[in-house]
Order: sequence, then C-alpha cells, then structure tokens
Amino acid sequence: MAEREHVRVAVIGSGFGGLGAAVRLRREGITDFVVLERAGSVGGTWRDNTYPGCACDVPSHLYSFSFAPNPEWPRNFSGQPHIRAYLERVTDTFGIRPHLRFDSEVLALRWDADRLLWELETASGPLTADVVVSATGPLSEPSVPDVPGLDTFPGKVFHSARWDHDYDLRGKRVAMVGTGASAIQIVPEIQPEVRRLTLFQRTPAWVVPRADRRISHAEQWLHAKVPATRLLRRGLLWGIRELQVGMFTKRPSDLRILERLAASHLRKAVKDPALRAALTPGYRIGCKRILLSNDYYPALTRPNVDLVTSGLAEVRGSTLIAADGTETEADAIVFGTGFRVTDQPIGRLVTGAEGRTLAEEWKDGMAALRGATVAGFPNFLTIIGANTGLGNSSMILIIESHLNYLIDYMRQLEILGGPSHKAALDARPSAVGAWNRRLQARLARSVWNTGCASWYLDAGGRNTTAWPGSTTEFRKVTRRVDLTEYQVLRVPSTAGSARPAAEAAR
Repeated sequence: MAEREHVRVAVIGSGFGGLGAAVRLRREGITDFVVLERAGSVGGTWRDNTYPGCACDVPSHLYSFSFAPNPEWPRNFSGQPHIRAYLERVTDTFGIRPHLRFDSEVLALRWDADRLLWELETASGPLTADVVVSATGPLSEPSVPDVPGLDTFPGKVFHSARWDHDYDLRGKRVAMVGTGASAIQIVPEIQPEVRRLTLFQRTPAWVVPRADRRISHAEQWLHAKVPATRLLRRGLLWGIRELQVGMFTKRPSDLRILERLAASHLRKAVKDPALRAALTPGYRIGCKRILLSNDYYPALTRPNVDLVTSGLAEVRGSTLIAADGTETEADAIVFGTGFRVTDQPIGRLVTGAEGRTLAEEWKDGMAALRGATVAGFPNFLTIIGANTGLGNSSMILIIESHLNYLIDYMRQLEILGGPSHKAALDARPSAVGAWNRRLQARLARSVWNTGCASWYLDAGGRNTTAWPGSTTEFRKVTRRVDLTEYQVLRVPSTAGSARPAAEAAR
C-alpha cells in the first residue's frame, strides 16, 4: 500500500481564518503545509454568499487583517465583491497559491495515536498531517428548516448562501423566510423587481441606521500615502467598540439608549401603527444580533410587500402556510435562515484519540479551551471555535488572536518534539472544563442570555457561541500556550500507542 502524502500542517478552509493561518505559518518559516478547500477558489463565506445586496456590517477598515491593510476600500461598509477581491489579493501578496488544494473537501479525519498524526480523507486523495487547523468557520453550512411538504413545492427553492443567479425573480411571487442579517439586505434589493414579496417573520429584529458612505479618492490616497491616518481610522473604529463591550457582557440595561435609537429609526420609516407594532421586538436589544440598514423598513412599506408575523410551518404545493394559519401563494422560496453554528457538520467528520467524533464529544454543547482546542483531539486547533463570537466588533480581531495561539502552539511542538517533530499536545479535560465554567458564569449576565431565542444559543439553551469579554482580553488569553493546560504526548520507544510524557509540562 502506497504511503500517504504527509505535511506538517493541514489547514481546512480558505476564508479569512484559513488564509490568515497560511500567512502566519509562512511568516514563521513553516512552509510544509496545505490549505484544503472544497470549492474552486478562495473566499469562504465571502465566496459563497453572492445574494443581492450582500455586504459586511463591520466597517471595512476594521474588517481586514492588520498585516494586510487595504487603503482602497471604496465604502465604509464594503460589499461582497470587494471583500472577496481583498482575499484574492492577500492570497497572491503572501504567496499562498502553491499551498492551495482546490476541490479537496475533507471527508474524514482520524487521529492515529501510534504515530501521533492525523489521517485525512479528502475529495482529491488521502494525506496525513502532524497538525490540523480547522478554519471552516461558523458561517459555512446553511441551515434550512425541515418544513413539512417543502419537497412538494413546484417552484424554486434556495438558501441565501446558495443564491441561484440563473433564476429570474422579476415578476414572481417570492417568499422570504427569515429576518436576519442576510434577509434585511436582500429584501430592499429584490422588492422593486418582484410581483409580490411575502416576508415570514418569526421574531422581529432590532435595526439601527447604517452609517455607510463612499470613501473618497482623496481619503484613499491619504491612507495609502500616510499610513498613520489609516491606523488612526482603524484604531478609532476598534476603540469605540471596545468601550461598548461592557454593555453587552455586564450591563445589558445600558443598551436602552441604543434601543431608543432603533425605535426612533423604526418610527421614522414606518408610519402605519399596525406594521410598526409588528416590527417592534419584545426583547432587549443585543439579545439577538443587531442589524444595520437604512432601506429595510422603507421596503416593507411598499404596496407589493406583505409581512407575515409567523414562521413558515407547512407547504402544500405552491401554497405556503404560516404557523398562525396565514396562507400565501408563491413561485419561489428564499431561505434567509442562517447557518449551522452550534452543530457544525465538521464535528461528525473528526474522530479523536478515544474513537469518539467531535460531534459526540459536543453532544451536550460545544466547549473548547480558549476557543481553540478540545480534550481528546490532540494537535487539532480551530480558528473561531466555541465561545469566540462577537456581538459588536470585527471577527478578524478574534481570528488574529487565534493565529497568535496557533503559532505559539507550533513553537511549543518544535521544542517538545525536537527534529523529529514527534510530539503532540492534548488539552486536559480539567482545563477545558475550568475554562468553560468561567465563560458560562460570565455569560449568565450578558445580554445574549436575557431570554430570547438566538443563534448564540444551542438546542439546549446554552450559549456556546459568544465571547463574554473584549477583543483586548481575548488577545491576552490567546497570546501564549500554557503547557500546564495540556498533556504532552510522545511516541514511545517501544511498540504501543503514544502516551503522555512522564513529567507534567511546565
């Protein structure tokens, strides 16, 4: 049997997390790695989401790598094409292309305890790796509800993250299911074109004004020629958000001022009292993701738009039936129902040291040490893992912190394994448990745990998604690997499985 190709590191995914990992590995002098991408190009969620109006709700100068500034962002909140182009540029600038393996979806990963390595099965062939970095991200697998009768619908059905550009919505009766971040961008874009737009809203969202504008050529020139101005702009954007953290994590009542802003925004756009009441949330702002839009509310007031204040419960042919009994005829259904965040499908593919999959390990909820490692899964790191999500700032800041942790992890393996690299780190269950208990205690008083149902919470009502602190704090707790939180595994000199080092790591 032919030997499998072996690499030092296998990175899964080529979005912000995967490309960032590739850049940092190269900078560390580690070039024996591959980036496994299931699609045919880089970009992750910014490649997959091409729906009308797709844009980021974090300011562009904060939603970019600190090591790859872009003085040419065209708007405060840039659209999907510009963000994807940025990621392509990062790929070329930092020489990542030779490491990319496209059309290489990962089908299975299994830890080999005897050889201290991961065996990977991919669509382009098998390989092994000393370290696996999962950068699939929480927004990679669309979530489509299991609606009875959906398979009987004679029209077109697709998710916002898998937009069918070959299907013309003009003149059609379209049902939009969901009122999240994608839906509020889609609705204003398609409303002028469709014959009838019906929005199925289980729960209204808090929407605040979007302070978007074109960034002038003069500003772009200044940011390019005087980097200090770009750094100042990024610093101000970051600082304002750091000052807001306490309201989300400790003092949810302080968010009332933002709630009043959102209520005023709604009053100005929607004059009909009944429609305004239907669009007014009954929960504290921030409990669900706060949305930004200037044109969502106006679109809902147009004569060809109907709001159904209930979720889609059943489909009978071309008739859609809401939970409250409302019936609607449609030619197309667009699901803007988010992603599988708390039950990420990759968990079923990863089998650890004890023969359990990551999904089995997480059957009672995701938990990871510093959001990066899981007990029983040696040398497996996640970029944007459990409890690393933010409610008010840029996830690129979290990604870069995790990249710091990855690089120190690699340095520790180099020291512990010597020239042969035959060492692995396995998070101690006690360390993972202690870390998670501290997080859950802090989250108990956060706005995300104030009672609404959101994607921050898993099926058991546990918050496995949000980080209850500032990005500064996260950067601090992921700056170095604490070896006392890990068992050090080495290949024994005699036959048998790898075992913990005789002495606890210090």
